[in-house]
Amino acid sequence: MIEVEHVSKVYGVRKAVDDVSFKVEKGEVLGFLGPNGAGKTTTMRILTCYMPSTEGTARIAGYDVFEESMEVRKRIGYLPESPPLYPEMTVTSYLDFVAKIKGARSNQRKAQVDDAIGKCNLGDVRNRIIGKLSKGYKQRVGLAQALLNNPEVLILDEPTLGLDPKQIHEVRSLIKGLASTHTVILSTHILPEVSMTCNRVVIINKGKLVAMDTPQGLAHQMSGAERISLTVDGPVEAVREKLAGIDGVSRVQVGEAAGNSATYSVECKLNSDLRRLLAATVVSQGWGLLELRGVSMSLEDVFINLITKEEA
Repeated sequence: MIEVEHVSKVYGVRKAVDDVSFKVEKGEVLGFLGPNGAGKTTTMRILTCYMPSTEGTARIAGYDVFEESMEVRKRIGYLPESPPLYPEMTVTSYLDFVAKIKGARSNQRKAQVDDAIGKCNLGDVRNRIIGKLSKGYKQRVGLAQALLNNPEVLILDEPTLGLDPKQIHEVRSLIKGLASTHTVILSTHILPEVSMTCNRVVIINKGKLVAMDTPQGLAHQMSGAERISLTVDGPVEAVREKLAGIDGVSRVQVGEAAGNSATYSVECKLNSDLRRLLAATVVSQGWGLLELRGVSMSLEDVFINLITKEEA
């Protein structure tokens, strides 16, 4: 549905986007993740025909974003970082205006506007002036304009930026509900956004693509070690030394302690399963094994690891 091949964008001597390539399949939700200034918004603007790339090609639904931009625009809905709203208009009049701009026939506009209002839960404010709405509702109105004409592809740039926790939850739920009928690219630097709404991740930093996989796949690729968490009732320093002395253990960190028990994070060599040996070691010393479980690397761990590695 979306194909990006060796796309670069140069401003003077600075490359905002540097040889980026990725694909998004039909019905997929792709998280486009990176720190501020990584090149996310520039990439989104290229995909939405807002600006041309310096090098490379991009296609949406088989149409080139530069050569066939009008065909591309018919098939996308775009929510930029700052929603393109007219604060003096009511929600309904604004959406009707946008539907008209997008080429909806007069006998179809009301149905399209009503459908977008319903999907974005704007029924209670449909006749209110946009400028008097909360930021959360304004963001919903921005999303509603992107949904007009039922586009095949939704491109959302920082859709929850500046919202409070309740509003963020509402917008995330809305995006998840749209995923079944639209292909979605969600650009963000907020890690929970990706974990909760996306099934695949592209990480970009300083204009370059540094990783692409599912969140779980990235964690597996980047871990470099297996992590096991143990809670043991026993003398803390003696437990730590005993665990650290087991063949295959690379590091032991002591976490929360309460009385004579503590939690230990044990890092083992990649593809080694030391759970049985760790448990047997603890029990053989007469200590109490209160908990033992494997720990996956979080997306936050992966993100920080990748960004730090690139900057180094």
